[in-house]
Amino acid sequence: MRTQTKGIICIILSAFCFAVMGVCVRAAGDLPSFEKSFFRNLISAFIALAALLKSHTPIRWKEGDLKYLLLRSAFGTVGILCNFYAVDHLMISDASMLNKMSPFFVIIFSWLILKEKLNTVQILAVIGAFTGSLFVIKPSISNMDLVPSLIGLLGGLGAGAAYTMVRILGQRGVKGPLVVFFFSAFSCLVTLPYLIFAYEPMTMQQLLIMLGAGLAAAGGQFAVTRAYYYAPAKEISVYDYSQIIFSSILGFVLFEQIPDGYSIFGYLMICGMAIMMFLYNRNRQEKPEKTLKTYDRENLKPILKCSICTGEKVAGFKNIHNGRFEEVMVIRNEQELEAFKSKYGIDEISKEY
Repeated sequence: MRTQTKGIICIILSAFCFAVMGVCVRAAGDLPSFEKSFFRNLISAFIALAALLKSHTPIRWKEGDLKYLLLRSAFGTVGILCNFYAVDHLMISDASMLNKMSPFFVIIFSWLILKEKLNTVQILAVIGAFTGSLFVIKPSISNMDLVPSLIGLLGGLGAGAAYTMVRILGQRGVKGPLVVFFFSAFSCLVTLPYLIFAYEPMTMQQLLIMLGAGLAAAGGQFAVTRAYYYAPAKEISVYDYSQIIFSSILGFVLFEQIPDGYSIFGYLMICGMAIMMFLYNRNRQEKPEKTLKTYDRENLKPILKCSICTGEKVAGFKNIHNGRFEEVMVIRNEQELEAFKSKYGIDEISKEY
């Protein structure tokens, strides 16, 4: 089996696991979102800790990493709490779709925080996706689901900010299991006071359902990690939106939920924008490499541009006087970076995000 096929299977499996998690959260009944979040993340923390111990990875970080770990954890906690609230008060497919706005929030945060320039395709994708979200939210005074919908969108924002921090941590060399463990432990600590002072007893059935939610979430996390091990994001990321299909089917079968026409149109718009970005990123990375005729060492500086949004890395030269950057080649792995450095006689290359 081709590695790309394995990656597609893993990311679809991840999407199914997260859809099951949403169903479990809904099936757990009227438990507070804080309580559901605590038990979901407690299970993930133990699984991540087991992965750290198995790989003999120490639970420590370098100087400068802590602030990004805290930001990732804070944004992720907000994202989960808002998503769980939305799942409890909206159709599961609507809540999942609003949470899938996170990639478009990543684009916005890359521009706001990392000062990454936006191109026309990205701007159109963000505008189109947010237009689609309005059909899901259906903003009006008479819409009783308006507040839960806005909270669901806030969950997508939190997830987008968290993924931006994850990308920074990945570029800084922080291991994935450590990021998951830190986030899960942080989220448990944040929700623990609420659990202590406002705990609502669970039945055995609710406890088993929340155990299922935690296992499904952990399965989804490890499956998506494995997926990107087998294949790059440009080849498989769009399949993550299969979660909407799974959520719609499970919501219909288990809870008799049927999205209205406005929501379905919104789904199509958001997924369409995701497909457009997927095709754009793939085509951009498959462009023929450009070659500079000369390398003026006095006026040009070798740079590796790393996109916080797409993960793309491009090597080229930056004019030290006017800041203009000229692409030379897309860097897909360490071997290609070494080939670029060898070709131009470069010992060190600076990274820019």
